[in-house]
This record gives sequence, structure tokens and C-alpha cells, in this order.
Amino acid sequence: MTTARVPPLLETDVLVVGAGPTGLMAALVLARRGVRALVIDGKSGPTRESRALVVQARSMEIFDQLGLAHAVLDRATSAVRIQIRGERGAGTGSARQAPALVDIARMQTGSTPFPGAQIFEQSRNEELLSRTLAEEGHPVLWGHSFDTLTLGAQPADDAVEALAIGPDGPVRIRARWCIGADGAGSPVRHRLGLPFEGVTDDATFCVADLHGVAGVPDHTLTAQVGDERFALTFPLGPGGHVRLIWLHGAGHPEQEDALAGVREDLGITYERVDWFSAYRVHHRVAERFRRGRVFLAGDAGHVHSPVGGQGMNTGLQDAHHLAHLLADVAAGHREDSALDRYEAERRPVALTLLAATDRAFGVIARPGRGTAVLRRRARSVIAVLAPRILSTRLGTYAGGLLGQYRIRYPSAPSGDRPPPWAADRAVGLRLPPHRGSADALRSMTWQLHTYGSSAERPAVPDWVEGPLPFPPDPQGHLREDRLYLVRPDGFVAASFPLHAGVATRHDVAAALAVQGIVTG
Repeated sequence: MTTARVPPLLETDVLVVGAGPTGLMAALVLARRGVRALVIDGKSGPTRESRALVVQARSMEIFDQLGLAHAVLDRATSAVRIQIRGERGAGTGSARQAPALVDIARMQTGSTPFPGAQIFEQSRNEELLSRTLAEEGHPVLWGHSFDTLTLGAQPADDAVEALAIGPDGPVRIRARWCIGADGAGSPVRHRLGLPFEGVTDDATFCVADLHGVAGVPDHTLTAQVGDERFALTFPLGPGGHVRLIWLHGAGHPEQEDALAGVREDLGITYERVDWFSAYRVHHRVAERFRRGRVFLAGDAGHVHSPVGGQGMNTGLQDAHHLAHLLADVAAGHREDSALDRYEAERRPVALTLLAATDRAFGVIARPGRGTAVLRRRARSVIAVLAPRILSTRLGTYAGGLLGQYRIRYPSAPSGDRPPPWAADRAVGLRLPPHRGSADALRSMTWQLHTYGSSAERPAVPDWVEGPLPFPPDPQGHLREDRLYLVRPDGFVAASFPLHAGVATRHDVAAALAVQGIVTG
């Protein structure tokens, strides 16, 4: 009689299912905060071919907090402008109109240390983050596919248990929390039984890595409208190496037919194709981002159109936010109830992004004769007006939306009038860039800041650093008569009015309570 083999048991604080950029970012932040995290993924290693490729300004700020910004910049191709081509494609017989340029970097300069966009593909994100984790003693468990998840029978149960299937058989993993960062088809989300509400569009998008594309300026994104197609190109390197993403229309085309349509309609020529793929666009958001000790992040919680290059960035920021919350609770700095802030703060971001990209998709990319006629009529007008409009203050606002550093989280319970510690426009936003503050934020701690003044330390826990004094803010975003409470993720939690350098006890106590900070 043989005895059934009992799968080995691994124990950790956080099990992360999925080694894409979202899961790897969560694991690295947790590791830096002293929390054990184990990442599992059924793949043998990082992705080789990927659709996501843009790292926006806010994500670069997160990489900077982790000390990895230079590693990204060294291997990325910067995109500092968008070229809008209003002319018809080659061979249509219409006169060509000079393309217009929109300066992204100018729109964002002064608002972020990383103006413009970095073309740093998902595969390179995964390689950088997984290598950093391995170097710091937290390697990914590659080749281990998520199989089942057992939740605690009672809400008070302090662990979840998963079964993963690896090359040597099943492995049990017990963790205090689990993060499902396992993509749009998320087995973790299916295990939780959470609806993934939304639609799948009729349109087919195509993506190709091309070499030898003529007429593409360096460090420039291009947007081009043909008679039937809309296309975006992203610079990947010298020699006309670009990633081309375009609307094909209905059906699932083969590579040869799809690229022939690009040549005929858009006049785009190339010398070599590295790879090609076609896919449908989904617009969906999970009903919940949390159930008990299990959380969803990135594509597991929300998917949307590729318009705007926002998807991977939203996942990276989900991970950064959630990891800091879990680390705070694990350290005893915040109550367990503070974990509710993840869904309360990040799901509205996903819903807003879904609505914005869906509207943009409907205007410029959805198939159909009526939409095609509208695109053809609007293309020349947009090419003329967009640079003019975006050179105004509206451009600065749009730059913040594109760079994702204008995201504001609710700072206090809703009411007619915010409390004094929330009555500051900086509260709920990420800390505006300021000389010296980036170095302070790399410690990933709760901090008190002053700008151009000094303040007595209020009654806060010992693990809150400061007050840290900084010079006055030349842009006036941070006030001299305030004491700022800054979260480890870099967002401003509270702004205490100072009276003779002292913040009132009531204001401090109220703000700490709203943040779920343990003071006893």
C-alpha cells in the first residue's frame, strides 16, 4: 500500500499570483518594507513579446523611489512629443498636410521630474523587477501555476492557502494575504466569484514590431488617421524600429493581410517584421478589488483600450499602493480596516480611466462607416488645433492626466466642508516634486514635512519621521504655514495649519484616525 505524497508547504506573508509588472512591483515594494512576499507564475521566465510598452511620469517617480529610475532610463527610448498626421495615406491622391507636433515634455515640465514618456516594454519591466527581486534574495517561483485557493472559513481566520503546480508536483503555500495579479483572465478572480463587468469591443487591434519604418522622427510618438484605419507608432530604437498598433476593423486578420492594409491606407512602409499579433479590446472592471484577505490588482481588476498607454501604469500604481498598505498593517502601523482604502482609492481610478479610454476609443478607433467618416473629417482639424490648445494651461492639465500624477484620493469623510487638515489642495495628491523631497521619500516611511518654516513635532507615533524641513516651494503648491503628513507611497495624507509653529492636537488626532493609524 502506498501513502499519498503530502505536498510541501511554503509559508510567507503575501502570496503574489502573477509575475507581470504589477505582481513584481508589489513584491519588490513589500520586500523593501520588510514584508515576506512570494511570487508564483506558470511561465518559465519574463515575457518576451508584450503589447504594453509605455511608462508614464508617475510610474517613473515610483521607480525612482525604488532607486531604479536610472536603470529604466538607461534602457528606455524616450518619447517627448506626439506627431499628429492629418494627411491621407500614400496613393490616395489627396494633398499631404504637414504633420503637427505636440510637445509632451513641455506640457509636463515643472510638474514631474520625468516629463515625457519612456518606451520600456512590459518584458523589460518584468526583467528588471524580477532580477532586482532575485538579487535582493526574493526570487520568483517560475514554472509554478496557480491551481486552487482556500479561504478561511471565518472572517477572523488569519491566513489563506493556495495550491500551485510546479515541475516537481504540487506545492502548498500559506500566506496572510494573497494578491491576484494574474491578468485579465485571472484565475484568482474566478476563484473569488467576482463579476468582471463590461464589454468586449467588436474591433480588432493589431500590433507589430517593425524595422526600417521611414519618416518616423526620433523620440516621437505618431498618431495617424487613414481612410479606414487609425494607427499609433512608438519608437523602440534607431533605424526606424517602432511598435505599430492599429485598428484593423472586424475579423481576425492574418499578418500579411493586416500589414498590406497598413501600407495601402496609411502609407507606412517597413523592411522587416519581428512579430505580429491581433487581439480584441476589452473594457471591464471587477465588481470588487478585495474579498477578505485576497486582493486584485492590474489587469485582474480592470482592462481597457490601449489608447493613451495607461494600462501597465495603472497596474504598477495599484501594486505600489496596495503593497504599502499591507506593509503598514503588517508592521502594526495601521488598523486592518485601513486595507479598505485600496478599493476605495484605486477602483475609482480604474473606473475613470475606463470611461476616458472608452470615450477616446469610440471617437478615434471604433470600426464602422460613420466613425470612419468622422475620423476623416476631423483629422486635419485636430492636427491644426491640438498643438495650439495643448500649448495653453489646458496642456499642463492634460499632461498631468496623461502622466497619471494628477490622481487625487479622497482625503476625509464626505461632507459639506472639509476639516482644517484637509482644506489644502495638496491633500490627496502625490507630493509635488521639490528639491530634496525625492531623497526623503526613498525611505518609504510616514513623514512630516515643512516648507520654508519650522514646526514642533505633534503627538504622532514614534515611527513617523520628522518634521523634515525643506526650503519654500517656488511653485507655491506647498504652503509655509502648514505641516504636511506624507504617506510612504508619497501621497499627502494631511496638511495641518500651524499656529506659532504648532499643529492643533485635535487636527492631528482626527487625521490619524481617518488614515487608520495605530496611536496606542
